[in-house]
Amino acid sequence: MDKAALVDIDINRGSQILTALDNAGLKIRVALWIFTSEYEDWRLVLSSPNFVDRTLQNRRRVNEALDAANVPAERVPPTLLMRSSNPFIKDLRRIFGKARHIEGMRLGPQMIGDRWVEDAYVYRIT
Repeated sequence: MDKAALVDIDINRGSQILTALDNAGLKIRVALWIFTSEYEDWRLVLSSPNFVDRTLQNRRRVNEALDAANVPAERVPPTLLMRSSNPFIKDLRRIFGKARHIEGMRLGPQMIGDRWVEDAYVYRIT
């Protein structure tokens, strides 16, 4: 299957979501768009030390922050919420966590942690 392009509107939407989550104090440490064959489309990956084992609680916190920022649900892309202990997140932080100019960096094709990344667009990895 051909990979859909990540376009400016998606990148801007991701920035808007990240700003809303930052304003809500969610401490997002990793934020990037990722394309993997697992999903065959782009997903917004977010990781925070505030994310706990309970996925529904994490999703609720994100949704409440987006509601407070007036980001309508239909504008929220498919999103993966990952804990800091996830192997993918840990490897991203180990490899790229000290890089100076990370925003806008493209990753892939490569194996990172437990995921094959075909393509990615990075907002932050700290």
